[in-house]
Amino acid sequence: MPSVYSANRSNVLVDGKPIEGLQSLVFRVVTEREDVRAVGTDERVDVIFGLRKVHGELVVRSASHELDALLDTRGKFQLVASLKRDSSEDGPKRTLSFDDCFVETKAFSMGAGESVATTYGFTATRVREE
Repeated sequence: MPSVYSANRSNVLVDGKPIEGLQSLVFRVVTEREDVRAVGTDERVDVIFGLRKVHGELVVRSASHELDALLDTRGKFQLVASLKRDSSEDGPKRTLSFDDCFVETKAFSMGAGESVATTYGFTATRVREE
């Protein structure tokens, strides 16, 4: 049976401090890949894997002064997401640790009848799941 984690019970920390106003965390892991072609045929015979990259986005209601400062100074940080299903200590948990992160992009959005949101794009050397 799958574990369903609650966003309301989970938290995300940047260098050990919570991100105020965090609305979402999204990430993807991308591994470079190259096909090895067979001579005289249109099929591949093998695959060579290369660099693995982690790209993510943090959406914050209004803005985050901490993330703005990391973008301005090109500062390195660690991001840790602690996922929980409920408030009990014995319930299912999962921790995602993003190492050697850098904020690389910032996007601002404001819609009629909505609150302001800022999206911070980041990269990480790796993500560890525990």
